[in-house]
Amino acid sequence: MTPEERLLDNLIDMEEAATEAIGFLDGVGFEAFDSDLLRQRAVAMTFVLIATAAARIQTRFPDIASEQPEIAWAKMRGLRNLVVHEYDRLDWRIIWDTVQSDLPKLVRQIDQLRHPHIQGE
Repeated sequence: MTPEERLLDNLIDMEEAATEAIGFLDGVGFEAFDSDLLRQRAVAMTFVLIATAAARIQTRFPDIASEQPEIAWAKMRGLRNLVVHEYDRLDWRIIWDTVQSDLPKLVRQIDQLRHPHIQGE
């Protein structure tokens, strides 16, 4: 596998996991999410997947990560660490808000990175 293919695979992994999390909460209000253990665990796992792919990109393609400062690379890793190491202390409101506001933005950022357009198009 070429480096370009590895980068693309990691970007796709991030995009797919973010899209899954968004789908898990489609039409689900916070109160329903807050009381749904299955959804909580599914969404939490998507954060692990996103951050794992992001960490690979930061390690293997540091230029890409540094050229894309608008992507919250460090925050993704931090949230992953919370999910993995402090799961019992997660603030589900923050998780829900992140899925609602930050993940759609991340999907757009990854799409732009995967499919760069000429400015002005």
